[in-house]
Amino acid sequence: MAGSGRRPEHRGPPELFYDEAEARKYTQNSRVVEIQSQMSERAVELLGLPEDRPCLLLDVGCGSGLSGDYISDEGHYWIGMDISRAMLDVAMEREVEGDLLLADVGHGIPFRAGMFDGCISISAVQWLCNADKKSHSPSKRLYRFFSTLYTALARGSRAVLQLYPENSEQLELISAQAMRAGFTGGMVVDYPNSAKAKKFFLCLFVGASGTLPKGLGTECAGEERHQAKFTNERTRFRNTKGKSVKKSRDWILEKKERRRRQGKEVRADTKYTGRKRRPRF
Repeated sequence: MAGSGRRPEHRGPPELFYDEAEARKYTQNSRVVEIQSQMSERAVELLGLPEDRPCLLLDVGCGSGLSGDYISDEGHYWIGMDISRAMLDVAMEREVEGDLLLADVGHGIPFRAGMFDGCISISAVQWLCNADKKSHSPSKRLYRFFSTLYTALARGSRAVLQLYPENSEQLELISAQAMRAGFTGGMVVDYPNSAKAKKFFLCLFVGASGTLPKGLGTECAGEERHQAKFTNERTRFRNTKGKSVKKSRDWILEKKERRRRQGKEVRADTKYTGRKRRPRF
């Protein structure tokens, strides 16, 4: 159930579509990586996580770990679930920082109650609307997913699921099963008037209902430009307040230290760590 940076075409179960070659091709596509990172950033933003501590997140349909890379860069921990063994193999080769679980989320989320501080999913949940086997009932699989996800999330947390619905009936089916499982919330639509940039995020609350965030691009043109400018300035300011610039020496050292705390083998730090290599002839 690998995430995607593009609108998927249904070509059968995702565990069959993403074989080893497709998984590598997908992960090495710079356009896909860019879009995946943007959608992951937006999903994590919609989670409204506390800024004073790292959180444990669930990534549903984690694929090769592209969404997880952003979560790790933000200083959080994550566990990823995916139905595609090929995708998870690529994630392991990439040495992602999260833990990985091969599983069909249509069978439920197999974690203890209240374990996660939030959940994101990029381009995966719509797969549950397909009956790929005679035994599959989309409504039952969706309810099983949402009811066990509700249990696995801490009270007061959120789940943000980006999806590509085929039609309004799929949206209604997904939303109805989420609400039936106990969630409150609704759909946040970014850039609703753009055919290419339009994105659907199902924003769900656990326990006390919160205020549904506004979608990007829903204001008038002048306000939208102002909002985009403010967001860019805020991101730049936040980086200067303590977060190291990506791929810098400090960023690499911080990432290595996180991996050491997780008990993973990491090369020793030297004066060459993070140093740019000269181009080869």
